Parts: sequence; structure tokens; C-alpha cells
Amino acid sequence: MKKLIAIFCVLAMGASLTACNTVQGFGKDVERGGEKIQGK
Repeated sequence: MKKLIAIFCVLAMGASLTACNTVQGFGKDVERGGEKIQGK
């Protein structure tokens, strides 16, 4: 299960890097990813 979460995090970070244009945007993307993980 931990490997699955780690893979998801890496993929999410890669997607967020291509989706955001600023460092601030990257921070928001990471925060959203963390909230989704906490929700599960």
C-alpha cells in the first residue's frame, strides 16, 4: 500500500509540475494533493 501511495505522489507531482506556471501554483497543487491523500 505504501508503494502505491508513493507512486501516486510521484505521478501527481509530475503532473502538477507541467500544469502550473509559477512556484506559488506549484505550492497550491502540492497542497491539494496532500488534502486528497489525507481524505483517504
